[in-house]
Amino acid sequence: MNKPLILVVEDDNSVKNLITTTLKAHDYRYLTAQNGASAILEASSHNPDIVLLDLGLPDIDGVEVIKRIRTWSNMPIIVISARSEDTDKIDALDAGADDYLTKPFSVDELLARLRVTQRRLNMMQNESAAENSVFTNGKLKIDYAAGCAYLGDEELHLTPIEYKLLCLFSKNVGKVLTHTFITQSIWGSTWDNDIASLRVFMATLRKKLEKDPDSPQYIQTHIGVGYRMMKVE
Repeated sequence: MNKPLILVVEDDNSVKNLITTTLKAHDYRYLTAQNGASAILEASSHNPDIVLLDLGLPDIDGVEVIKRIRTWSNMPIIVISARSEDTDKIDALDAGADDYLTKPFSVDELLARLRVTQRRLNMMQNESAAENSVFTNGKLKIDYAAGCAYLGDEELHLTPIEYKLLCLFSKNVGKVLTHTFITQSIWGSTWDNDIASLRVFMATLRKKLEKDPDSPQYIQTHIGVGYRMMKVE
């Protein structure tokens, strides 16, 4: 089976060459674009499986590129940017990016992010009638139709909000979900007290889900940004 087709959007030739050399060495197929306009054209013309996107493009800001792609496609977008502030990450993720890698980055980290995104992509492609299926991740199992969740053979006794949170994460495995996205999905609003409530519910969910909440296996915290459910082998 062919590896995913990756669109590399980067105007810095040295960074672009590092990324494309890495992709070629690991048998990934790839396209390149050096500005936002060509990125949107390549994305619409070739429908790549994954986009690696720099934010600091010469013509259009990368966040705007994300917004435009999201008007017609859910293709995974991994931002690769020198912007390291939480607000930049949140803006990109809220616009629809799936992940955020800060420059300078290691080749191993880039490949790891690609593997995570590829697993999520495979899950999305193989998933049919999700509401009637059973989700599994390591020892975690969620029966969407029955509205029950299990860890191994033990049923998890979750509150309605905890269950909604767990389902939201399970349908976005490998993707960083911002506080705003989560509170909007769960409560339909983004008030500050909703974020405070989210932290409380996440703490109680982790106590039930994780053997050691201080070293979580399933749900990873991105401080100041949000949370991500990791794929457990």
